[in-house]
Amino acid sequence: MTKVSIGFRGWRFEEDDVFDEHGDYRTFEEMSDDASARLRRLPALMDRPCDACYLAHGDDPDERNTPAAVYGEPRAEVLLCDEHERDFYYWFLEGDGDQHRGTEALQEAFREWFADGGRAPDWYDGPEHVATDPENTPDPDVPDPEIFNVEVPEDEQARVNLREPVEGVDEDDLDLEADYPTGDE
Repeated sequence: MTKVSIGFRGWRFEEDDVFDEHGDYRTFEEMSDDASARLRRLPALMDRPCDACYLAHGDDPDERNTPAAVYGEPRAEVLLCDEHERDFYYWFLEGDGDQHRGTEALQEAFREWFADGGRAPDWYDGPEHVATDPENTPDPDVPDPEIFNVEVPEDEQARVNLREPVEGVDEDDLDLEADYPTGDE
């Protein structure tokens, strides 16, 4: 089995876990939980800056580089540009970063090391990579039309009148005054 990176270097996926026999993305439901979680996270990472650039230059967009690599766990990942990826590799392989492998602490530990002046020495080259098709990433916000657009024959369609009581539901059990969370909370 071949491992591949999608969108960014770093996160590696089993090719057979992500792509079907025709080379198309599998549905997220067909993938392992880990692969699905990472692929669903990728679109949110695309617009974020390199973590090291952000720590070094703050909100100045002219001083921040676009990330090329992602390491760590989803929602606790480290995004790095080409320039700062070698700093991460140095910290991870030569420093104490390896002790945080597979934990959510990796992100914060690297940020602390970098913010405290940690950098790779000039002699350290870091990894060598080969990239193919970096723009082809799945978009979980775009539904698959074959899954969600189902034609239902008119005689099988049902109308629901929300003003009429629903059979089998006791209205005294409903709390219509309750504050329920919304999508933006």
